[in-house]
Amino acid sequence: MNKLFALLGLFLFVCTLASCGENGAEKSAPAPEAEKPGGLIVVGFSQVGAESTWRMANTKSMKDTFTEKKGYKLIIRDAQQKQERQVAAIRDFIRQRVNFIVLAPVTEHGWDEVLQEAASASIPVIIMDRMIQIRDEALFVSWVGSDFRKEGDVAVAWMGKTFTGKKDLKIAHMQGTIGSSAQIGRSEGLREGVAGNAGWTIVLSASGEFTQVNGKEVMERFLSERRDIDVLYCENDNMAFGAIQALHEANVPYGAQGGVQIISFDATRAGLEQTLARNISFNVECNPLHGPRVEKIIRQLQSGQIPAKVEHVDERAFDAATISKEEILSRAY
Repeated sequence: MNKLFALLGLFLFVCTLASCGENGAEKSAPAPEAEKPGGLIVVGFSQVGAESTWRMANTKSMKDTFTEKKGYKLIIRDAQQKQERQVAAIRDFIRQRVNFIVLAPVTEHGWDEVLQEAASASIPVIIMDRMIQIRDEALFVSWVGSDFRKEGDVAVAWMGKTFTGKKDLKIAHMQGTIGSSAQIGRSEGLREGVAGNAGWTIVLSASGEFTQVNGKEVMERFLSERRDIDVLYCENDNMAFGAIQALHEANVPYGAQGGVQIISFDATRAGLEQTLARNISFNVECNPLHGPRVEKIIRQLQSGQIPAKVEHVDERAFDAATISKEEILSRAY
């Protein structure tokens, strides 16, 4: 009987070891493929953050487009304006083996290594909104967004027409997030405009990070240094809202009152309301509704087509004379 119990104990011990070995193997095995219930297409989306009305509308467009009803599973990671969080999100998407990765990058540089990892995992990457600068452009399949340099050129052309004959134009430049495509393109447009117009001078310049809070703080700092500003070239609506608040609180005239003329970008619903009210003098559109455009690229890839490497969005510009209340109400963002 003792021998029987001894043999039974040995048998149970061996079984326990085998079980532990199987659990250890599971821990070291590659992560399972992203869950695809019902054959859903899994899209990993690394978003910059929620710093502006534009950005939130951009995220909503993606959510509205990539629904389970339409055959998708959308995984969104908010980077909170930090590139390292975006790199970590992309690596997590790779680990989950998503079908597609969509990146709205914080800045243009620093993507070579992680996008090479995505390419090695055979996961197509689509860049949205801001552009990236990498050594091998084959690491992403397509980019869709606005022509930010053209936006800047449109704003400068309006300045040239509006201030014809003015010999001394003093410009305060409120930049967006430094290193982002929108900041680079819009700033380049202004710099070239200043270089080509004798008497135009950028007297103040600082980044408001595309947020209303920072826009107000930067405008307050500008006003503490000088008040003889002719134009505020403000690289998005949210910063313009903050600047308007600062100007109002400081009793500095702007817009229809005379004084500081504000140029803004995005043409959100709230931005166009401020334009119609003549608080913002000129507003250049930047359309955030990229969800359907990204889906078009994915559908092309699935059908074996080669999408355009670069796809710019058609956009307009507005002043109080060219915007109607009806257009504002129909605005989706």
